[in-house]
Amino acid sequence: MALEAWYMDDGNEDPRLPHIRSPKESVSLQQLAELGVLYWKLNPNDYENDEELREIRETRGYNYMDLLDLCPEKVENYEQKLKNFYTEHIHQDEEIRYCLEGSGYFDVRDKDDRWIRIWVKAGDLIILPAGIYHRFTLDTSNYVKLMRLFVGEPVWTAYNRPQEDHLARKGYIKSLTEKMGVPVAAH
Repeated sequence: MALEAWYMDDGNEDPRLPHIRSPKESVSLQQLAELGVLYWKLNPNDYENDEELREIRETRGYNYMDLLDLCPEKVENYEQKLKNFYTEHIHQDEEIRYCLEGSGYFDVRDKDDRWIRIWVKAGDLIILPAGIYHRFTLDTSNYVKLMRLFVGEPVWTAYNRPQEDHLARKGYIKSLTEKMGVPVAAH
Protein backbone atom coordinates (compact mmCIF):
# COMPACT_ATOMS: atom_id res chain seq x y z
CA MET A 1 0.00 0.00 0.00
CA ALA A 2 1.24 3.48 -0.86
CA LEU A 3 1.96 6.20 1.64
CA GLU A 4 -1.12 7.91 3.06
CA ALA A 5 -1.20 11.67 3.67
CA TRP A 6 -4.01 14.17 4.27
CA TYR A 7 -4.77 17.67 5.49
CA MET A 8 -5.40 17.68 9.23
CA ASP A 9 -8.48 18.95 11.01
CA ASP A 10 -8.16 21.66 13.66
CA GLY A 11 -9.06 19.41 16.60
CA ASN A 12 -7.09 19.56 19.84
CA GLU A 13 -7.77 16.05 21.07
CA ASP A 14 -5.06 13.39 21.38
CA PRO A 15 -2.42 13.99 18.66
CA ARG A 16 -2.16 10.20 18.22
CA LEU A 17 -5.59 10.21 16.56
CA PRO A 18 -5.72 10.57 12.73
CA HIS A 19 -7.18 14.12 12.68
CA ILE A 20 -8.74 13.68 9.24
CA ARG A 21 -10.85 16.55 7.91
CA SER A 22 -14.42 15.87 6.84
CA PRO A 23 -14.54 15.42 3.94
CA LYS A 24 -11.07 13.92 3.76
CA GLU A 25 -8.53 15.93 1.72
CA SER A 26 -5.86 13.47 0.62
CA VAL A 27 -2.38 14.68 -0.31
CA SER A 28 -0.53 12.98 -3.17
CA LEU A 29 3.13 12.01 -3.36
CA GLN A 30 3.48 14.70 -6.03
CA GLN A 31 2.15 17.37 -3.63
CA LEU A 32 4.61 16.17 -0.97
CA ALA A 33 7.46 16.22 -3.49
CA GLU A 34 6.60 19.83 -4.33
CA LEU A 35 7.26 20.60 -0.64
CA GLY A 36 10.57 18.72 -0.82
CA VAL A 37 9.32 15.60 1.00
CA LEU A 38 10.71 12.46 -0.67
CA TYR A 39 9.36 8.91 -0.33
CA TRP A 40 10.37 5.33 -1.06
CA LYS A 41 8.56 2.06 -0.32
CA LEU A 42 11.13 -0.56 0.72
CA ASN A 43 11.18 -4.06 2.24
CA PRO A 44 11.56 -3.64 6.02
CA ASN A 45 11.99 -7.38 6.56
CA ASP A 46 15.41 -7.45 4.88
CA TYR A 47 16.80 -3.95 5.42
CA GLU A 48 20.31 -5.29 6.12
CA ASN A 49 20.54 -6.68 2.56
CA ASP A 50 18.26 -4.23 0.70
CA GLU A 51 20.04 -3.07 -2.48
CA GLU A 52 17.64 -0.18 -3.00
CA LEU A 53 18.31 1.12 0.51
CA ARG A 54 22.06 0.72 -0.05
CA GLU A 55 21.78 2.71 -3.29
CA ILE A 56 19.77 5.49 -1.61
CA ARG A 57 22.33 5.71 1.19
CA GLU A 58 25.26 5.81 -1.21
CA THR A 59 23.67 8.28 -3.62
CA ARG A 60 22.61 10.68 -0.87
CA GLY A 61 25.69 10.20 1.34
CA TYR A 62 23.92 8.70 4.38
CA ASN A 63 26.85 7.06 6.09
CA TYR A 64 25.49 7.06 9.67
CA MET A 65 22.60 4.84 10.76
CA ASP A 66 20.97 3.89 14.04
CA LEU A 67 17.71 2.29 15.15
CA LEU A 68 15.14 3.72 17.55
CA ASP A 69 12.40 1.71 19.27
CA LEU A 70 9.85 4.24 20.42
CA CYS A 71 7.30 2.87 22.87
CA PRO A 72 6.44 3.34 26.56
CA GLU A 73 8.31 0.18 27.62
CA LYS A 74 11.62 1.10 25.97
CA VAL A 75 11.94 4.88 26.31
CA GLU A 76 12.58 6.66 29.56
CA ASN A 77 10.31 9.70 30.03
CA TYR A 78 8.23 8.46 27.07
CA GLU A 79 5.38 10.99 27.33
CA GLN A 80 7.79 13.93 27.64
CA LYS A 81 9.87 12.72 24.67
CA LEU A 82 6.73 12.34 22.56
CA LYS A 83 5.65 15.85 23.58
CA ASN A 84 9.07 17.19 22.51
CA PHE A 85 8.86 15.42 19.14
CA TYR A 86 5.39 16.95 18.64
CA THR A 87 6.62 20.51 19.17
CA GLU A 88 6.80 22.23 15.78
CA HIS A 89 10.43 22.67 14.69
CA ILE A 90 12.98 22.62 11.89
CA HIS A 91 16.43 21.05 11.50
CA GLN A 92 19.47 22.41 9.71
CA ASP A 93 19.80 19.08 7.85
CA GLU A 94 17.38 16.63 6.25
CA GLU A 95 15.44 14.32 8.53
CA ILE A 96 15.58 10.79 7.14
CA ARG A 97 13.40 8.12 8.70
CA TYR A 98 12.75 4.55 7.59
CA CYS A 99 9.90 2.78 9.39
CA LEU A 100 10.81 -0.85 10.06
CA GLU A 101 7.91 -1.78 12.38
CA GLY A 102 4.84 -0.09 13.80
CA SER A 103 3.57 3.29 12.63
CA GLY A 104 3.41 6.98 13.40
CA TYR A 105 2.70 10.41 12.00
CA PHE A 106 5.00 13.05 10.55
CA ASP A 107 3.20 16.36 10.15
CA VAL A 108 4.59 18.97 7.76
CA ARG A 109 3.46 22.48 6.86
CA ASP A 110 2.39 23.24 3.30
CA LYS A 111 3.04 26.54 1.50
CA ASP A 112 -0.12 28.00 3.07
CA ASP A 113 0.91 26.96 6.60
CA ARG A 114 -1.63 24.14 6.80
CA TRP A 115 -0.71 20.85 8.45
CA ILE A 116 -0.35 17.75 6.29
CA ARG A 117 -0.29 14.47 8.20
CA ILE A 118 1.89 11.69 6.74
CA TRP A 119 1.16 8.22 8.14
CA VAL A 120 4.35 6.15 8.01
CA LYS A 121 4.15 2.39 8.35
CA ALA A 122 6.58 -0.49 7.96
CA GLY A 123 8.49 -0.08 4.69
CA ASP A 124 8.04 3.68 4.35
CA LEU A 125 11.20 5.76 4.03
CA ILE A 126 10.69 9.53 4.02
CA ILE A 127 13.05 12.45 3.80
CA LEU A 128 12.00 15.82 5.14
CA PRO A 129 14.04 18.69 3.72
CA ALA A 130 16.15 20.93 5.97
CA GLY A 131 14.14 23.95 7.09
CA ILE A 132 10.61 22.52 6.74
CA TYR A 133 8.39 22.99 9.79
CA HIS A 134 7.39 19.58 11.04
CA ARG A 135 6.61 17.43 14.09
CA PHE A 136 6.22 13.73 14.91
CA THR A 137 3.97 11.58 17.06
CA LEU A 138 3.01 7.96 17.29
CA ASP A 139 -0.45 6.80 16.36
CA THR A 140 -2.65 4.88 18.81
CA SER A 141 -0.48 1.75 18.41
CA ASN A 142 2.11 3.53 20.59
CA TYR A 143 4.98 1.76 18.83
CA VAL A 144 7.39 2.44 16.01
CA LYS A 145 10.84 1.16 15.15
CA LEU A 146 12.69 3.67 13.00
CA MET A 147 15.99 3.67 11.20
CA ARG A 148 17.55 7.13 11.40
CA LEU A 149 20.01 8.08 8.68
CA PHE A 150 22.44 11.02 8.55
CA VAL A 151 25.21 12.47 6.44
CA GLY A 152 28.23 12.35 8.77
CA GLU A 153 27.79 12.51 12.53
CA PRO A 154 24.16 12.86 13.67
CA VAL A 155 22.91 16.28 14.66
CA TRP A 156 19.84 16.09 16.88
CA THR A 157 19.24 19.82 17.34
CA ALA A 158 15.65 20.93 16.82
CA TYR A 159 14.94 24.63 16.36
CA ASN A 160 11.42 25.35 17.57
CA ARG A 161 9.19 27.70 15.62
CA PRO A 162 9.59 30.60 14.81
CA GLN A 163 12.84 30.22 12.87
CA GLU A 164 12.35 32.52 9.86
CA ASP A 165 15.92 33.87 10.16
CA HIS A 166 17.57 30.43 10.41
CA LEU A 167 19.75 29.71 7.38
CA ALA A 168 18.07 26.32 6.78
CA ARG A 169 14.61 27.91 6.83
CA LYS A 170 15.68 30.65 4.42
CA GLY A 171 17.15 28.00 2.12
CA TYR A 172 13.94 25.99 2.26
CA ILE A 173 11.76 29.01 1.44
CA LYS A 174 14.11 29.89 -1.42
CA SER A 175 13.82 26.34 -2.81
CA LEU A 176 10.01 26.59 -2.76
CA THR A 177 10.15 29.98 -4.49
CA GLU A 178 12.42 28.59 -7.21
CA LYS A 179 10.16 25.56 -7.76
CA MET A 180 7.01 27.67 -7.98
CA GLY A 181 8.49 30.52 -9.99
CA VAL A 182 6.82 33.08 -7.76
CA PRO A 183 7.70 34.32 -4.26
CA VAL A 184 6.31 32.32 -1.37
CA ALA A 185 5.61 34.17 1.86
CA ALA A 186 7.53 32.99 4.91
CA HIS A 187 5.28 31.23 7.40
